Amino acid sequence: MRTRGWQGNLPADSEEARSRILNAAIASVERHGVSKTTLADVANELGVTRQTVYRYFKSVNDMLAAVAQAGADDFLDRMRRDLAHVSTVDDAIIETILYCLNRLPDEPSMGLLLRAGQTELFTREATSESGISLGAQMLGRLPVAWADNGYDDEAMAGLAELVMRVFLSLLQYPTTPPRSDAELREFIGRWVCPPARVPR
Repeated sequence: MRTRGWQGNLPADSEEARSRILNAAIASVERHGVSKTTLADVANELGVTRQTVYRYFKSVNDMLAAVAQAGADDFLDRMRRDLAHVSTVDDAIIETILYCLNRLPDEPSMGLLLRAGQTELFTREATSESGISLGAQMLGRLPVAWADNGYDDEAMAGLAELVMRVFLSLLQYPTTPPRSDAELREFIGRWVCPPARVPR
Protein backbone atom coordinates (compact mmCIF):
# COMPACT_ATOMS: atom_id res chain seq x y z
CA MET A 1 0.00 0.00 0.00
CA ARG A 2 1.21 3.54 -0.74
CA THR A 3 2.16 5.62 2.29
CA ARG A 4 0.46 8.70 0.79
CA GLY A 5 -2.75 6.87 -0.05
CA TRP A 6 -5.89 6.19 1.92
CA GLN A 7 -6.13 9.89 2.88
CA GLY A 8 -3.17 9.42 5.19
CA ASN A 9 -4.88 6.67 7.19
CA LEU A 10 -3.49 3.34 5.98
CA PRO A 11 -5.54 0.18 6.60
CA ALA A 12 -4.06 -2.20 9.15
CA ASP A 13 -4.32 -5.13 6.74
CA SER A 14 -5.91 -6.37 3.50
CA GLU A 15 -9.18 -7.21 5.23
CA GLU A 16 -9.60 -3.63 6.42
CA ALA A 17 -8.66 -2.32 2.97
CA ARG A 18 -11.31 -4.48 1.32
CA SER A 19 -13.89 -3.38 3.88
CA ARG A 20 -13.16 0.29 3.19
CA ILE A 21 -13.52 -0.25 -0.54
CA LEU A 22 -16.91 -1.92 -0.04
CA ASN A 23 -18.12 0.92 2.19
CA ALA A 24 -16.96 3.47 -0.37
CA ALA A 25 -18.77 1.53 -3.11
CA ILE A 26 -22.03 1.61 -1.12
CA ALA A 27 -21.69 5.36 -0.60
CA SER A 28 -20.94 5.95 -4.29
CA VAL A 29 -23.91 3.94 -5.52
CA GLU A 30 -26.29 5.64 -3.09
CA ARG A 31 -25.11 9.06 -4.30
CA HIS A 32 -24.74 8.45 -8.02
CA GLY A 33 -26.48 5.15 -8.86
CA VAL A 34 -25.01 1.94 -10.23
CA SER A 35 -24.64 3.11 -13.83
CA LYS A 36 -22.51 6.10 -12.77
CA THR A 37 -20.37 4.30 -10.21
CA THR A 38 -16.87 3.43 -11.42
CA LEU A 39 -13.75 2.03 -9.86
CA ALA A 40 -12.24 5.48 -10.30
CA ASP A 41 -15.04 7.01 -8.19
CA VAL A 42 -14.37 4.56 -5.38
CA ALA A 43 -10.62 5.09 -5.64
CA ASN A 44 -11.07 8.88 -5.44
CA GLU A 45 -13.36 8.49 -2.43
CA LEU A 46 -10.61 6.60 -0.62
CA GLY A 47 -7.66 8.63 -1.85
CA VAL A 48 -6.04 5.69 -3.63
CA THR A 49 -5.29 4.75 -7.23
CA ARG A 50 -7.52 2.58 -9.40
CA GLN A 51 -4.76 -0.04 -9.34
CA THR A 52 -5.24 -0.31 -5.57
CA VAL A 53 -8.93 -1.07 -6.02
CA TYR A 54 -8.09 -3.56 -8.79
CA ARG A 55 -6.05 -5.56 -6.29
CA TYR A 56 -9.28 -6.47 -4.55
CA PHE A 57 -11.88 -6.35 -7.37
CA LYS A 58 -11.45 -7.09 -11.06
CA SER A 59 -14.39 -4.93 -12.17
CA VAL A 60 -17.27 -2.77 -11.00
CA ASN A 61 -19.58 -5.77 -11.27
CA ASP A 62 -17.30 -7.83 -9.01
CA MET A 63 -17.26 -4.98 -6.52
CA LEU A 64 -21.06 -4.58 -6.54
CA ALA A 65 -21.57 -8.33 -6.19
CA ALA A 66 -19.29 -8.27 -3.14
CA VAL A 67 -21.27 -5.37 -1.67
CA ALA A 68 -24.47 -7.38 -2.12
CA GLN A 69 -22.91 -10.47 -0.54
CA ALA A 70 -21.70 -8.45 2.44
CA GLY A 71 -25.29 -7.64 3.34
CA ALA A 72 -26.61 -11.17 2.90
CA ASP A 73 -26.07 -12.44 6.45
CA ASP A 74 -27.72 -9.40 8.02
CA PHE A 75 -30.68 -9.72 5.67
CA LEU A 76 -31.07 -13.44 6.40
CA ASP A 77 -30.97 -12.84 10.15
CA ARG A 78 -33.68 -10.19 9.93
CA MET A 79 -35.78 -12.38 7.66
CA ARG A 80 -35.56 -15.28 10.13
CA ARG A 81 -36.73 -13.02 12.95
CA ASP A 82 -39.54 -11.45 10.93
CA LEU A 83 -40.80 -14.82 9.65
CA ALA A 84 -40.42 -16.73 12.92
CA HIS A 85 -44.16 -17.51 12.81
CA VAL A 86 -43.83 -19.55 9.59
CA SER A 87 -44.06 -23.31 10.15
CA THR A 88 -45.40 -24.95 6.96
CA VAL A 89 -43.79 -25.49 3.57
CA ASP A 90 -46.48 -23.53 1.74
CA ASP A 91 -46.22 -20.58 4.12
CA ALA A 92 -42.43 -20.62 3.80
CA ILE A 93 -42.68 -20.39 0.00
CA ILE A 94 -45.32 -17.66 0.07
CA GLU A 95 -43.77 -15.53 2.80
CA THR A 96 -40.22 -15.81 1.44
CA ILE A 97 -41.33 -14.53 -1.97
CA LEU A 98 -43.36 -11.70 -0.44
CA TYR A 99 -40.57 -10.77 1.96
CA CYS A 100 -38.09 -10.50 -0.89
CA LEU A 101 -40.51 -8.48 -3.03
CA ASN A 102 -41.17 -6.03 -0.21
CA ARG A 103 -37.67 -5.75 1.26
CA LEU A 104 -34.92 -6.51 -1.25
CA PRO A 105 -35.43 -3.46 -3.50
CA ASP A 106 -34.77 -1.19 -0.50
CA GLU A 107 -31.85 -3.11 1.01
CA PRO A 108 -28.78 -0.88 1.41
CA SER A 109 -26.49 -3.57 0.00
CA MET A 110 -28.38 -6.50 -1.54
CA GLY A 111 -30.91 -4.17 -3.12
CA LEU A 112 -28.41 -1.80 -4.73
CA LEU A 113 -28.68 -3.35 -8.19
CA LEU A 114 -32.45 -3.64 -8.03
CA ARG A 115 -32.97 -0.10 -6.79
CA ALA A 116 -30.84 1.28 -9.59
CA GLY A 117 -32.67 -0.68 -12.26
CA GLN A 118 -29.90 -3.15 -13.00
CA THR A 119 -32.26 -6.10 -12.90
CA GLU A 120 -30.55 -7.96 -15.74
CA LEU A 121 -27.31 -8.23 -13.79
CA PHE A 122 -29.16 -9.11 -10.60
CA THR A 123 -31.08 -11.82 -12.45
CA ARG A 124 -27.86 -13.49 -13.56
CA GLU A 125 -26.56 -13.36 -10.00
CA ALA A 126 -29.81 -14.49 -8.38
CA THR A 127 -30.13 -17.60 -10.56
CA SER A 128 -26.44 -18.48 -10.37
CA GLU A 129 -25.14 -21.21 -8.08
CA SER A 130 -24.41 -18.64 -5.37
CA GLY A 131 -27.84 -17.03 -5.79
CA ILE A 132 -29.62 -20.36 -5.46
CA SER A 133 -27.48 -21.15 -2.43
CA LEU A 134 -28.65 -17.88 -0.88
CA GLY A 135 -32.25 -18.83 -1.61
CA ALA A 136 -31.74 -22.20 0.07
CA GLN A 137 -30.33 -20.40 3.12
CA MET A 138 -33.39 -18.15 3.22
CA LEU A 139 -35.71 -21.13 3.27
CA GLY A 140 -33.52 -23.29 5.49
CA ARG A 141 -33.39 -20.72 8.28
CA LEU A 142 -37.16 -20.72 8.67
CA PRO A 143 -38.65 -22.93 11.43
CA VAL A 144 -40.02 -25.53 9.02
CA ALA A 145 -39.49 -29.28 9.36
CA TRP A 146 -38.05 -29.56 5.86
CA ALA A 147 -36.68 -33.09 6.19
CA ASP A 148 -39.96 -34.37 7.60
CA ASN A 149 -41.67 -32.97 4.50
CA GLY A 150 -39.31 -34.79 2.14
CA TYR A 151 -36.85 -32.00 1.34
CA ASP A 152 -33.26 -33.20 1.15
CA ASP A 153 -30.39 -30.99 -0.08
CA GLU A 154 -31.27 -31.57 -3.73
CA ALA A 155 -34.93 -30.76 -3.19
CA MET A 156 -34.04 -27.63 -1.20
CA ALA A 157 -31.82 -26.42 -4.05
CA GLY A 158 -34.62 -27.01 -6.56
CA LEU A 159 -37.15 -25.25 -4.36
CA ALA A 160 -34.76 -22.33 -3.83
CA GLU A 161 -34.31 -21.93 -7.59
CA LEU A 162 -38.07 -21.95 -8.11
CA VAL A 163 -38.61 -19.37 -5.36
CA MET A 164 -35.88 -17.09 -6.76
CA ARG A 165 -37.29 -17.34 -10.29
CA VAL A 166 -40.86 -16.60 -9.16
CA PHE A 167 -39.62 -13.67 -7.07
CA LEU A 168 -37.69 -12.20 -10.02
CA SER A 169 -40.62 -12.68 -12.38
CA LEU A 170 -43.04 -10.94 -10.04
CA LEU A 171 -40.52 -8.16 -9.44
CA GLN A 172 -39.77 -7.46 -13.09
CA TYR A 173 -43.26 -8.05 -14.48
CA PRO A 174 -45.84 -6.95 -11.89
CA THR A 175 -49.51 -7.09 -12.78
CA THR A 176 -51.51 -3.99 -13.68
CA PRO A 177 -53.02 -2.95 -11.38
CA PRO A 178 -50.56 -4.35 -8.81
CA ARG A 179 -51.76 -7.20 -6.60
CA SER A 180 -51.99 -6.61 -2.86
CA ASP A 181 -50.02 -8.85 -0.50
CA ALA A 182 -53.23 -10.76 0.25
CA GLU A 183 -53.85 -11.32 -3.47
CA LEU A 184 -50.24 -12.39 -4.00
CA ARG A 185 -50.52 -14.87 -1.12
CA GLU A 186 -53.58 -16.41 -2.74
CA PHE A 187 -51.96 -16.49 -6.20
CA ILE A 188 -48.69 -18.07 -5.01
CA GLY A 189 -50.52 -20.50 -2.73
CA ARG A 190 -52.70 -21.71 -5.59
CA TRP A 191 -50.28 -21.83 -8.51
CA VAL A 192 -46.76 -22.10 -7.09
CA CYS A 193 -47.03 -24.11 -3.88
CA PRO A 194 -48.74 -27.31 -5.15
CA PRO A 195 -46.11 -28.25 -7.77
CA ALA A 196 -43.34 -27.21 -5.36
CA ARG A 197 -44.28 -29.85 -2.82
CA VAL A 198 -42.19 -33.02 -2.68
CA PRO A 199 -44.40 -36.04 -3.54
CA ARG A 200 -45.05 -38.11 -0.45
